[in-house]
Amino acid sequence: MSAHSPQIAVLEPAEVAARKIVHVDMDAFYASVEQRDDPQLRGKPVVVAWLGNRSVVCAASYEARRYGIRSAMPAVSAHRLCPEAIFVPPDFPRYKAVSSAVRAIFQRYTDLIEPLSLDEAYLDVTENNLQLLTATRVAKMIREQIRDELNLTASAGVAPNKFLAKIASDWKKPNGLFVIQPHEVHDFLLPLPVGRIPGVGKVTEQRMKSLGIATVGDLYSRDLPALEDNFGSYGHRLYELARGIDNSPVVSNRVSKSISAEDTFPVDLPLADTEPKIRLLAEKVWKSSQGNARAARTVVLKLKTKEFACLTRSLTPTTPPASSEELAAIALALRERVDLGPAQLFRLVGIGLSNFQHPESPDSPLFSDPLLKS
Repeated sequence: MSAHSPQIAVLEPAEVAARKIVHVDMDAFYASVEQRDDPQLRGKPVVVAWLGNRSVVCAASYEARRYGIRSAMPAVSAHRLCPEAIFVPPDFPRYKAVSSAVRAIFQRYTDLIEPLSLDEAYLDVTENNLQLLTATRVAKMIREQIRDELNLTASAGVAPNKFLAKIASDWKKPNGLFVIQPHEVHDFLLPLPVGRIPGVGKVTEQRMKSLGIATVGDLYSRDLPALEDNFGSYGHRLYELARGIDNSPVVSNRVSKSISAEDTFPVDLPLADTEPKIRLLAEKVWKSSQGNARAARTVVLKLKTKEFACLTRSLTPTTPPASSEELAAIALALRERVDLGPAQLFRLVGIGLSNFQHPESPDSPLFSDPLLKS
């Protein structure tokens, strides 16, 4: 524990014992599916990615991770780190099918399932369908059934809330189970580096260290006004998380806040040559949005320059687009509001729909045009 951390009373049981949450995270999911389905890949460094100058790593087997290969790094960098790595193009329909099979196992125990992606989800098992006495028993059975029925491994964390369960699931990866009991929250949390807190990235972590905050215990020692002065509204969230408090519920059938698709070009293109890509992406996004009971009010165009500068244009029209053609037309109109000169080349374009509302909801503001850079 940090020298800055005072002696702190044990957390109130009412704060941490209200629920039983399990976070399940499949181990190296895409790569593990590939190794399961092709025996020749087992025990070898497998990288799920197209091998090309513009490709990024979707997943890496644990054998590949030993070389420093990680998701989202350029595929060429992964190949440089491990020339003998086996590159396998991603097969998302197959991964989705396996993900559905995993979810079917979850549903044997609870209907309160909040997927975060194809390979991880929160489960609220405070009351479970099989009336098992402990959440730990639920997590053990889920992991056993994933292994026995799907020939894959999963890691799980069991805790009184989502924040702690997610940290716990990563504690003994791969193929591990870690449980944080309510009375253990205090001793478990305080020695952790602040970088383990969700939302604390490298920039925020460095800022915290400049303020003398290196551990959760250091964070605990700061009062709420001080945290809000330094971190704004996020300071209140940090204040609670440092105390193991997370009242956010497991939300099943979470409604998508946005639907989008993007494409990285094989070679950089001038803006005038992006129309065919925009039309194809508009069609793809439109198909994905069908069946949604809510209408998307806002259309977003995303572009990334050759120099990796990212910018967006968005429009909230008086009436939502009624077809993929209308969506493409709005995106192309947004493109006209990008003026970086004819010599500027672009490496990526994306189309998105957001601001979903029920038909009876009041209209959104007529016009919105933020310019975001990252």
